[in-house]
Amino acid sequence: MQFIGCGTALVTPFQPDFSLDEAAFRKLVQRQIRGGVDFLVPCGTTGENPTLTRREHLRVVQIALEESSGKIPVLAGAGGYNTHEVTELARELESLGADGLLSVTPYYNKPTQDGLFQHYREIARSTRLPIVLYNVPGRCGTNLEPSTVKRLAELENIVGIKEASGNISQMSALANTVPDDFAILSGDDAIALPLFALGGRGVISVASNEIPAEMAQLCRHGLRGNFEQARALHRKYLPLMEINFIESNPIPVKAALALMGLLEPVWRLPMVPPKVENRIRIHAVLESLEVIERSSVAVASVAH
Repeated sequence: MQFIGCGTALVTPFQPDFSLDEAAFRKLVQRQIRGGVDFLVPCGTTGENPTLTRREHLRVVQIALEESSGKIPVLAGAGGYNTHEVTELARELESLGADGLLSVTPYYNKPTQDGLFQHYREIARSTRLPIVLYNVPGRCGTNLEPSTVKRLAELENIVGIKEASGNISQMSALANTVPDDFAILSGDDAIALPLFALGGRGVISVASNEIPAEMAQLCRHGLRGNFEQARALHRKYLPLMEINFIESNPIPVKAALALMGLLEPVWRLPMVPPKVENRIRIHAVLESLEVIERSSVAVASVAH
């Protein structure tokens, strides 16, 4: 299993005219690799994939692959509510050279558990790539139940799950249900540490966009059972993990990265800049953690 430890759910930077900022994205990927993260996750929700064209989606993954150049794996986003379209995308990403696929549950059309099983079975049949399921009922309106995950884990190339239900009881049941070599990854930074205690194998992280080295270190401690050290990092950076969700992801994390000078503060509709009071709170958290230097710069201007 390649996708263990800290994977970064990469943001997609845009230029002021809303086109892809390829130069900024290359620098973000390079920064992640220098920070020691274990794998890259382009074109997930944090990458604003619902508003990327197919051509842009493939281009973002291609750039991630070029910059990683085999140093660390690339787990490319490939989800949706149209099974046929997802299978086509899966084939294209395989042709590009992606190392694996992260596939979110279908949203809006609310399939049954058997519908979810058949959806993922079709994707698995369409590609030789390893697939990580993605369960996020708060966004998709459908919960991938442990019993269904158990069925899916029997398929050879379904190798793990990004579990973002926020339900620790369900995660515990899941850990007791799936085979030992099936990787359970946290979909929430703030739950990564307790999930390690249940047998989790890592996190697909938003916070590692801002602090890649620190999140990678937290994961390494968690995987080794060094809970005292992992807990110290968790406590220190919990304010950042929480502020990243003060508004819908990826609104806050892109605002933070803009304050750090790493990208332009541009979102595509229906994503919009954070409220002024929330930008002030984001700035304060970054300053308190010394992610940015203390300054008197007005943060209200960090918007388009």
